[in-house]
Amino acid sequence: MTSRDTNQNPHRYVLPFRASPEVLGGLRRNVRAALRSWGLSGLADEAELVVTELATNVFKHVGAGSAATLVLELFTIGVRVEIHDTSYKVPSPTGAGCTSECGRGLHLLVEMARDWGTAVTASGKTVWCELQLTEDSACASIQRADRVLGEYRELAGEAAVPPLSCSQAQGEAATKLIGDLLHWLVAQGCDPDEVLDRAQRHYEAEVDAAA
Repeated sequence: MTSRDTNQNPHRYVLPFRASPEVLGGLRRNVRAALRSWGLSGLADEAELVVTELATNVFKHVGAGSAATLVLELFTIGVRVEIHDTSYKVPSPTGAGCTSECGRGLHLLVEMARDWGTAVTASGKTVWCELQLTEDSACASIQRADRVLGEYRELAGEAAVPPLSCSQAQGEAATKLIGDLLHWLVAQGCDPDEVLDRAQRHYEAEVDAAA
């Protein structure tokens, strides 16, 4: 299994692999690690299950050892999961009596995902789904940050960007907001380094608790 590209966007995880039963454990570990790094461990169980089933479909229906790619990407209130393979045949769910040998992965998507779909690509197809965060602390933190950043950009007279966008503009807005908060802390007589250290410890504790 190819390791993660360290130069990729921090809100997008791409992992090429060769479809086989032996890679499933590694895929699950990589999914959990990626979500943990984003502070979204609460989605790990669902994401692992979806990735396992979709990767299983690849080696069962496209062929053992066939090239495939896992993609995880943040969206506003959750994670988009994609599995790309080299077959142009787009699957579809069958009737309710279908067994695990004929489309269990797609039935899981229907039951678990906020939204899902398939698409033909230049080199084959992709099956994707969006897993939505539950109303836990991570979800609330992300939604609060989205609102604050949106309001901050309006105050600064800057154009709006999509929430959790992976654009440079969103990162610059967050950086400017943190800079303004540091100025405010100094004006209030606070030690900004101490506050930053506390914030980092608080974030790490929340991530560890959710793992």
